[in-house]
Amino acid sequence: MEKTVFIFGHKNPDTDAVVAAAAYAKLKELLGQKNYVAARAGHLNPQTEYIFNKFKVKAPEYIPELNPKTAFYMGGECATVNENSSLWEALKKIDSAQNQVLPVVDDKGYYKSLLHYNEFAKNVLLLMNPEKKTPVTTSIDLIMKTMKAQPIILKNQSELFKASILVGSSATESFVHKLEQHKSEQMVVIASNRPEIHEQCIDAGVRLLVLTSGHVLSKELRDKAEKNGVSVIISPYGTSSTSMLIAYSTPVIVMADRSIPAVKADDTIGKIKPLLRESPCRCLPVVDNDYKVLGVISESDLLREPNVELIFVDHNEASQAVEGFEHYKLLEVIDHHRIGTLSTKNPITFINKPVGSTSTLITGLFRENKISIPLETAQLLLCGILSDTLILKSTTTTDVDREAVEYLSAITNLDPQALGEEIIRAGSAVVGRGAGEIINQDLKEYAEGKITYSVSQIEVDNPRDVLSRKKEFLDILESMRAASKRAFAALLVTDITKLDSIMLLAVDQKYNSLFNYPVMEDNVYFLKGVVSRKKQLIPMLTELIASAAE
Repeated sequence: MEKTVFIFGHKNPDTDAVVAAAAYAKLKELLGQKNYVAARAGHLNPQTEYIFNKFKVKAPEYIPELNPKTAFYMGGECATVNENSSLWEALKKIDSAQNQVLPVVDDKGYYKSLLHYNEFAKNVLLLMNPEKKTPVTTSIDLIMKTMKAQPIILKNQSELFKASILVGSSATESFVHKLEQHKSEQMVVIASNRPEIHEQCIDAGVRLLVLTSGHVLSKELRDKAEKNGVSVIISPYGTSSTSMLIAYSTPVIVMADRSIPAVKADDTIGKIKPLLRESPCRCLPVVDNDYKVLGVISESDLLREPNVELIFVDHNEASQAVEGFEHYKLLEVIDHHRIGTLSTKNPITFINKPVGSTSTLITGLFRENKISIPLETAQLLLCGILSDTLILKSTTTTDVDREAVEYLSAITNLDPQALGEEIIRAGSAVVGRGAGEIINQDLKEYAEGKITYSVSQIEVDNPRDVLSRKKEFLDILESMRAASKRAFAALLVTDITKLDSIMLLAVDQKYNSLFNYPVMEDNVYFLKGVVSRKKQLIPMLTELIASAAE
């Protein structure tokens, strides 16, 4: 595959993360930069799905993990050869093939075998062994094509047969004796300008008579050959070259290695490494799910940098990044959260500003680059800002966000308040959805020293819809916390009408004393005026954890 730069938001992405990825990929495209692909590591939450459906925009590609795969290391498309092509034709292709191997396919393009020099040499030695004359599987059509012969008489020319090759260079009597010895075989006789040999071949009814060096058949012998069903062609080459080219006219499927398995593009590198070691040519063909050839991968390909690079938007912490990201080069980060633990081996572009939404930053990048924002992208960006700032009411909202909303609403002719209320309602539904789905739709993991924890968030217009199912939510939170050995797992339920929140908390008992917030019910806390996870709740939790460690 060509080098691709995937633009990812955080795991369990919210609207801002998905919109930012899609919009930034569009900006890269409009700047003339190729192969930038918006991606997401998690499923769309109801609000995000609603927005992309509303504006009829395709959502970013779902890629749940980036563990090294065959497709990320293989080169581009490779040449293939049809199984019925001659070995000579295949060798002309293999000489120009980068990996010096050639996948053999059928008429529909499905993988059949692999031609490589090890297998080719072994089979050619069998054909050329003077002590053991091995018949050559071929057809008259393949022989003609290989040596660019002139047809004179053709009978069943497309039919494959096992040809015994005989050169008519000896005395006539001796040659007739050889013909008699091989009369039960399908003979291909190579003869120069020797009419007596031509006649003996025609009388014996050989399968094919090959006249070398451009010599022709007399009129009488031609009529006789036609009557006896003997095919006749004229080779432009001498006897020695003609003999060799007939050996090379065998179908490539006969000479290729059928034992080498194909691997899939999405097979992990760990899976294919043993197969590469076992392959005599240290190469493997790569096929798609329909078994059609995509390319070839070799051991040397694994020593190169993968064909994948990354850009992160709306996060900069390793715990929130797509699984397997550490195997690839990170080029950029565009974010509005605190700076986390992420480190890189190389310098990168890092944009981090204290605004309410990453979509605000992407809007600014369009304007800085003097690129007009397409209507559908402006619609998405407007939703991204309104969602992440709770229609500009969150404490994270800045004048930059407000100005961006004004600019985008002018482009889209959409009313920000009405649109914001519409998309908030789309994402606030709790009834009919499982507790696990709601918790995981916007979950982020954090680490403070050796203490790890998670905080999920959902905006609702009636927190009672969650409180009425408190046990169900707390059971899921505790199960997740225990499985990951976290100190605690929290669900922040934000009331979009009153701009307050409640927090459901599953906590390891040794950390229970950390939390001194107003208690509503067991394991439920009231957080007055708290609507922002990143700007309000996480700093509070960080301070509590730090004080406990002192």
